[in-house]
Amino acid sequence: MSTARNKGRFAFVATAVGVSLALSGCGSSDPLADPDEGTEPIGSSDAIVVGSQAYASNEIIAEIYAQALEAEGIEVTRQFNIGQRDAYMPSIESGEVDLFPDYTGNVLQFFDPDATATSSDEVYDALTEVLPESIVALEQSPATDQDSYTVTSEYAEENDLTTIADLADVDGAITLGGPAELEERPYGPTGLEEKYGVTVDFSATGNTTVQNLIAGEIQVGNVYTSDYRISSEDLVVLEDPEGLFLASNVVPLASADVADEVRDVIDAVSAALTPEGLVELNLQNSEEQRQADELATEWLEENGLS
Repeated sequence: MSTARNKGRFAFVATAVGVSLALSGCGSSDPLADPDEGTEPIGSSDAIVVGSQAYASNEIIAEIYAQALEAEGIEVTRQFNIGQRDAYMPSIESGEVDLFPDYTGNVLQFFDPDATATSSDEVYDALTEVLPESIVALEQSPATDQDSYTVTSEYAEENDLTTIADLADVDGAITLGGPAELEERPYGPTGLEEKYGVTVDFSATGNTTVQNLIAGEIQVGNVYTSDYRISSEDLVVLEDPEGLFLASNVVPLASADVADEVRDVIDAVSAALTPEGLVELNLQNSEEQRQADELATEWLEENGLS
């Protein structure tokens, strides 16, 4: 194991130990109490730290990675719900987090806001060129979780909308809803105006974007294409002929120190994860309230990877 990885491990584990001791001290005033009672076990310094963003679809994929590695006898520590890309990317660069499911187009634009690649293979190739040396992109998956601009079927019919470009002909104000960071993204309001001549007001709707869209509180929503509600709520994903959104296939980002150790296991997962399969996982999580660990176990069994 490299010195860089050991340093990252030490920092991560030391922080975890400090937090656990603090919580243990708060939980009991009994000096004779078992110091391990009521605390989570700390992973060893050799464990692969798998991280996830703070939303369910990404956590499900991360859990699949974690269980696939454990099935091969590799020790794993989960560090889920870290937050948005600005929050977790430094942890991958430093080696504090070893493996993270991400999305090719979004990561490419994170490191190169002026990227011109749009197709799946072009975006992946461009991504491998701009990643820091400490991060390796393993094989991308056929599964996508792509940003889109989506409207209700009623709004599309009323305004004769098929593509994003058609929004320029809409009479009246248009409010675009999405996560707060969308306002600063290359494909946000500025990109809409530059690529399509479409001017919008912006509302930071976050996790309620689809609900706000259905309620008519916004006219256009930034909705991920793996969201099952696109189908169940009869929403319309507007076509993107000018390539405002880059192709965003699921891609595992690995610390360079562990990439070779996890490559075969995680590449097999990526090959088996399909767009339809990801939508189904999200549906079962949201509608049937099935947890990520249960879904991951079942998916790995069904795909012969456990």
